[in-house]
Amino acid sequence: MSPEQKSALRPDLAVIAEHVAPGSRVLDIGCGDGSLMAELTSRSDVDARGMEIDGELVERCVARGLSVVQGDADRDLADYPDKAFDYAILSQTLQTAARPDRMLDELLRVGSKAFVSFPNFAHWRMRRDLLVRGRMPVTRHLPVSWYETQNIHHLTVKDFHALLREMNVTVEASWFFAGNRQVGASGANWRAEFAVFLLSR
Repeated sequence: MSPEQKSALRPDLAVIAEHVAPGSRVLDIGCGDGSLMAELTSRSDVDARGMEIDGELVERCVARGLSVVQGDADRDLADYPDKAFDYAILSQTLQTAARPDRMLDELLRVGSKAFVSFPNFAHWRMRRDLLVRGRMPVTRHLPVSWYETQNIHHLTVKDFHALLREMNVTVEASWFFAGNRQVGASGANWRAEFAVFLLSR
């Protein structure tokens, strides 16, 4: 991937694109406008498919020549066979799932491995806003008020680690970001605005 292409992607999508192995079959769940799929399909040996709940975004993806279906991941992942993909990708969507634990089960059923990214609610700015203002924070990664948001399960890096232990899920790799800058795993629960994990079982 060229530096220009990398900078055009959100940091979580860029790190996922860098670590998808050549020749892979990929399902991008909640693929949005198809930015990640477009990057992956620009490599001729990656077979990228997408699922998106928003019909307008599906139309945009299809107009770009991307293979995307409209669907609700909370129920429609059940239609995919076991290990149909090398990677299942869920970027900035886990917190919108009705049952994130069941969503993770489905990701690791349809994919041999799964990439998951999510905003970290324990970031220091969010803690400060709750402490000082006493209100639910609005940030660049959680940009709307609590009553407008699709996010129904706010979670932290520590929460996610605890869930993975309960589910016997293996962390193959993880990356943490503050804005566009990568930060180390040490102290990520308060330093990272969002996290990316590569998982397997």
